[in-house]
Amino acid sequence: MGAHRRKCDWCGSGTPIVRDMEPANPDYQYWCEECARALIITGDPIETYRELEGEPIYGRLLDEHCTLKRFYSFVTA
Repeated sequence: MGAHRRKCDWCGSGTPIVRDMEPANPDYQYWCEECARALIITGDPIETYRELEGEPIYGRLLDEHCTLKRFYSFVTA
């Protein structure tokens, strides 16, 4: 299935912007912007990720909403 046809694994409707490269549960790897933002705000951000849209959307969300400032890894293709 191509990335343009995939939906968010959590909500099932949003277009994924980020992939969790080390998910605790492999059923939840692809996250839309809204669900990814919710993860960050609740204190459970994706730590090793790959941006899917070619823009650092998830990186910006981390900068805007993450207060923990742990080390995050951007994975290249």
